[in-house]
Amino acid sequence: MGTSAAAVRDEVFREQRQQVADFRFGSEVAQVFDDMLLRSVPFYAEMQRMIAEMAGDFAVSGSNVYDLGCSTGTTLLHLHPHLPKDIRFVGVDSSPEMIEKCRQKLAEAGFDRPHEITCADLDQGCPVQNASIALLVLTLQFIRPLNRDRLLAQIHEGLNDNGCVFLVEKVIGEDSLFNRLFIEHYYEMKRRNGYSQLEISQKREALENVLVPYKLLENREMLLRAGFRHVDVFFKWYNFTGMVAVK
Repeated sequence: MGTSAAAVRDEVFREQRQQVADFRFGSEVAQVFDDMLLRSVPFYAEMQRMIAEMAGDFAVSGSNVYDLGCSTGTTLLHLHPHLPKDIRFVGVDSSPEMIEKCRQKLAEAGFDRPHEITCADLDQGCPVQNASIALLVLTLQFIRPLNRDRLLAQIHEGLNDNGCVFLVEKVIGEDSLFNRLFIEHYYEMKRRNGYSQLEISQKREALENVLVPYKLLENREMLLRAGFRHVDVFFKWYNFTGMVAVK
């Protein structure tokens, strides 16, 4: 089963804008989101592979796997061949346009396991039940800081014993000196991947009030505060990190 057709190239911020509005996961972004992730998130494909690999260590037959902030369904499609067929997938996203794209991709891929794709505002929380795995892949950074502890607590409550959560986030460096360097090297990566300085600047401005990153250690503390017993880092590249935590 393939994960998607060729991604449409992201040119959302290519043209000069008189005024840059806050970033929205609307139809324009949904159409190019897969390409945006591949060119904007370092080692995105490798992180997806690692998550699928480790998910096989924690997934339990008859349980649910939740992808909170499932966007276009890429992670669900990557997980599918690695997990038992009797595991039900639940994808949740706050954007109707992303949900539509996700359903379209699953249908095109012949996705044939029990699943539910739901549009819901994760800032309002999300009920999780009988889960062996929950995924927050570049999602928690878009949840209002006041609501993050509550969402992680709900996930922890809904996970079965020894269930795990994967948390992938853009992060702030622990030290301001390195933070500046990490951000500059991140923008160099985006330039290598074909984004112009104008695109980088306008997207940064659009995300300024929407994406609120924490430090890696702050995310770790949040996971521990929610009750997770084991927390570790499985991926780190400058200002991006992937963490896994077990109940």
